[in-house]
Amino acid sequence: MGKQSLITYDNTTLFERRPLHFDPNLRRNRLNLLFTSIAGIFAAIAVLPLLLVLFHVLMQGGRLISVNLFTQIPPPPGLDEGGIGNAIIGTILVTMIATLIAIPVGVGGGIYLSEYSSKGWFAKFVSFGNDILAGVPSIISGVFVYGIVVTTRIFFDQSYSAVAGGIALAVLMLPTVIKTTEEGLKLVPQELRWGAYGVGASKFVTVTRITLPSAFTPIATGVVLAIARAAGETAPLIFTALFSPFWQEDVLSPIATMSVLIFNFAIMPYEAQNELAWAASFILVLMILAANLLARWISRLARV
Repeated sequence: MGKQSLITYDNTTLFERRPLHFDPNLRRNRLNLLFTSIAGIFAAIAVLPLLLVLFHVLMQGGRLISVNLFTQIPPPPGLDEGGIGNAIIGTILVTMIATLIAIPVGVGGGIYLSEYSSKGWFAKFVSFGNDILAGVPSIISGVFVYGIVVTTRIFFDQSYSAVAGGIALAVLMLPTVIKTTEEGLKLVPQELRWGAYGVGASKFVTVTRITLPSAFTPIATGVVLAIARAAGETAPLIFTALFSPFWQEDVLSPIATMSVLIFNFAIMPYEAQNELAWAASFILVLMILAANLLARWISRLARV
């Protein structure tokens, strides 16, 4: 009798008195709809600038795409025929140099913090310094490399060069690579390490054969995101790689990049240079978008 009184009320079951359906007239449902709409509006406002930038760059720069744009160098002021072929190659070259520097150092730093450090004062100092470096403005990196590399002419008595630009971009890439490597290695189950130790594997063999391959996906995602960030930087390259209106001869001389080309040509009073700046903006946005899509695709591999 007592049990029956718990599940019935006035000879009617509890679920019959309170049916499970959405009642829009309830106060809590109206408030939920109101705040959901407000949150949706704020989300739309947040993504609106991105959509406007992409649309404007597409309209201004997409119409200028041609074969000459990729095969010719920028024209002198006052002339109309030309392209940004040297800037495209320069951007790829400087980014490759930065990647070759940042990947070994960044992955090595992440391995140390995750696998070898004893969480002592030095490891905390490195981790804290990495977090600070991630928030340092990019122009500081350019000024730093300018003072260390450019002014000292340390590389074969050369000042502005693609190598100096690559070093500046590598400094910006390091925090992302180190952090993603450390966090990716922490996601590897500890049982895999114990299993390797159990069959007599050394620490080095365990890291290179077990943990690193297992964490390849998050590490690769971080590397791609770091490359995407570095490819669009301008301030560090102004101080290190400078700019060249000609085809690149070697990596020890000034080099043209798309970000610096956009900066230089957008403020010129010539329509031809302004159009090349829009075309370079369009191509640079496509490159960064492709890099981010690649990073998302790599990150999905971990969930498959």
